[in-house]
Amino acid sequence: MRNIQFKPGIGMTIATIVVMAICIRLGFWQYNKAQTKILAQQQLEQGLATAPNKLPEIIEDKEKWRYKRVAFKGKYLPEYQFLLDNRVHNGKAGYHVITPVKVEGDARILLVNRGWIEGHLDRTTPQFETPKDTFSFVGDLFFPLDKVFSLEAADAQQNSVEPVWQHLDMARYQSLVPFDVKPFMVRLAPESDSAGFVREWPVPKSRITVHLGYAYQWFGFAATLFVIYIVLNVKRVKRESEKDE
Repeated sequence: MRNIQFKPGIGMTIATIVVMAICIRLGFWQYNKAQTKILAQQQLEQGLATAPNKLPEIIEDKEKWRYKRVAFKGKYLPEYQFLLDNRVHNGKAGYHVITPVKVEGDARILLVNRGWIEGHLDRTTPQFETPKDTFSFVGDLFFPLDKVFSLEAADAQQNSVEPVWQHLDMARYQSLVPFDVKPFMVRLAPESDSAGFVREWPVPKSRITVHLGYAYQWFGFAATLFVIYIVLNVKRVKRESEKDE
């Protein structure tokens, strides 16, 4: 007959707690990202299910307006437009066309993402048309990141609006143009007949299962580590009566 004793070492205990805490933290990080995607998906579906709202002049609550569909009239300002690089559609590399719009009855300029165009293999800037007619726009509100990490050269930040950008930096764009810009943009709706291009915008739900899968993996790592810790520190010892035999 043997007794079971649990004798963990101090070093192993500390290491196990630290690694488990990291795994659990990463698990909740991925889980929270999934919840954010779920909320975004709900907002997108609600926005598409209702009639377009009038474009607001000022937005104080981003979460209330995120992915809301809006309608407005205006004209493109092609002299201040640019392309966002490294945008992929159906496995092909290309660009998103970002063109500012002078909205009727609004003092500030609005950036509009007109959609995707295919790039050239030689990396030359593709040519496209930007009419100056008055259009009735319909699209979804989109809030770019406030902070953007960029590997572009520092001197590039001081130039005028360049034809190709790696990231959408609203603060940088505002510093380069002679007019006030709204701190959000509109992604042109697929059905909007406003000189747009390919508009198959990413759906938040496409990443929900991925984030949940990562979360469960991290939680699983923590649980597995705990089991290994228990197994490695459980020892069987003989009773005193058995030692005398």
